[in-house]
Amino acid sequence: MLPYETLRYSEIQKPMNYPNVPQALLQALDRFPNPKLLRYKRGAECKSMSSRKFLYRISALSESLLQMGVAPGDRVALFSGNRPEWHIVDFAVQGIGGVTVPIYFRESDERMASILADSGARILVVAGEGPISQTTRIRERCPAMAHVIAAGARTRQAEFLDYEALVSPGSKAAVESYRKAASTISPRDLATIIYTSGTMGEPKGVMLSHQNLTSNSLETFRSFDFDDTDLALSFLPLAHVYERTMTYGYFFRGVPISYLEQPEDLQEALAEVRPTIAAAVPRVFEKIYANTIARGQTLSGLRKRAFQWALSTASGAVSWRAYGEKASPWLKLRWGIADRLVYRRIRSAIGGRMRCFTSGSAPLEKGLSEFFWAVGIPIYEGYGLTETSPVVTANVPSQCRVGTAGRPIDGVEVRIAEDGEILVGGLGVMQGYYRKSDDTRAAFAGDGFMRTGDIGGVDGGGYLTVTGRKKELLKTASGKFVAPQAVESRVKTSPYISNAMAVGDRRKFVALLVVPNFPAVRAWAKQHGRPLENETQIAGDEDARGLIGEEIARLTAGLASYEQPKRFAILDSEFTFEGGELTYTMKLRRSRIEEKFVGTIAQLYADQEEPRPPARVAESGGSVQQAGH
Repeated sequence: MLPYETLRYSEIQKPMNYPNVPQALLQALDRFPNPKLLRYKRGAECKSMSSRKFLYRISALSESLLQMGVAPGDRVALFSGNRPEWHIVDFAVQGIGGVTVPIYFRESDERMASILADSGARILVVAGEGPISQTTRIRERCPAMAHVIAAGARTRQAEFLDYEALVSPGSKAAVESYRKAASTISPRDLATIIYTSGTMGEPKGVMLSHQNLTSNSLETFRSFDFDDTDLALSFLPLAHVYERTMTYGYFFRGVPISYLEQPEDLQEALAEVRPTIAAAVPRVFEKIYANTIARGQTLSGLRKRAFQWALSTASGAVSWRAYGEKASPWLKLRWGIADRLVYRRIRSAIGGRMRCFTSGSAPLEKGLSEFFWAVGIPIYEGYGLTETSPVVTANVPSQCRVGTAGRPIDGVEVRIAEDGEILVGGLGVMQGYYRKSDDTRAAFAGDGFMRTGDIGGVDGGGYLTVTGRKKELLKTASGKFVAPQAVESRVKTSPYISNAMAVGDRRKFVALLVVPNFPAVRAWAKQHGRPLENETQIAGDEDARGLIGEEIARLTAGLASYEQPKRFAILDSEFTFEGGELTYTMKLRRSRIEEKFVGTIAQLYADQEEPRPPARVAESGGSVQQAGH
């Protein structure tokens, strides 16, 4: 028996007409056979795997796991980047009733050991040189771990089982055994435990059933016309439910998948792979936009004038391109010329074949979304959480309203509480938190709907808008509430700002911690005769601070006065996952950033507040500047 408590919601539960995960995969592989279903790189070599080989490896690994004693309900941990082995292991485990426990491939030693201990996983499958090396370091800290299976090591690890030996002897008999085992799994059975990234408090293991996952992936893709002629790029971490559920949707529609193991190589991969669909997060679009503007600013003469004219044309075309309103023949002519001169180059930089992106994890700044729609790159934004499998609402081709998170997918219901909190019920809602009954009960309102912790509203058309996190709202000393994401998303559209975090809770005004776009600021400084050699010089340069201040003032001018940042500090290093400032989906870990930069924040308010104790935590350098309001 699993030590957890499951909550039921009979009043909103729809009939179970969704298959379990392995059955949904088997149906798709039978319907969409593909000689190049999976595509990936090993070193500089491009490789592919057929749907037949994919299934043979899944079924062979399932048999091997059964021989190791894996029984229904047993947890098997998976520690790997995005590569074919990830899905082979995931489907193999679930096909025999096991429970997959994914671990982010750049997770810290401490959190990895904690997840392994808390989940009770007795088998760990690890793929790739980095994860294998890390597993070797922490192996002795996990005495309950009976077996470690390693894939992709250049040299065989004596203490690990060889993955290739376990997946190679595939056979038709093994496939038939897999089909038979899969048919015995109930859609209500536990499929996975996903540990949250910990942006709000301690990470918890979210328990999701087969029906949670298949209903979500099938309904999310129902309005899209993707098929085996498309190509998806998988680069967000598969350990996160967003990318995982999206890839399930690709499989179930027969869409081939190209894996990117190192997300920092995204720009090159987009140009090389030339995908037609990809799941992304707002940070990706912010970087693409900033790089586009930065490249345009390096132009000169007629080319620069053409670029600026094209941007102006894009702005004028938003009502037509993003919202479907009528356009005059003159606007369409201008857009066509701008497309040939500029927009095609922007699309070419991301492969030239992208039919659309989906966007999740955090709200996307409306102006950013409008820009991409205007230049011919549709972005369908949605909303969800790990606890909701994850999609709650989504924009789709038949029902899209730019600037919103879309409408609820089938099987999901959204309510807005009196205090503005978004409540969710339906097929995607988790079974609970693993071994945390008190936390599970606290996560639900009295009517069985789950509390998301997010603030938002629903318009007359049923489209959801998310304005921020309930616990992250800043309350200024004057009692005004400020959603920090609304401020941050605006300033990050500047080509000179890479990242930003708003502060000001219980303070007299809102301020910003700003990470410059160092290459763009360096190029700007060079054009103005002020060569800046490194990040520290940029953070301390008076002209660079003036540039950043002008950008903040320009981009936040439309906010209420109490929302506009009055001061800012320029940091001399990026926020990173390794430094603890970002989650693996690139969201800010606010408490960690506030701890790290407590001294810098104190300087922002030094003449406004009572004296405070000096910082205890070492921090990167920064410089404080008035924001220009």
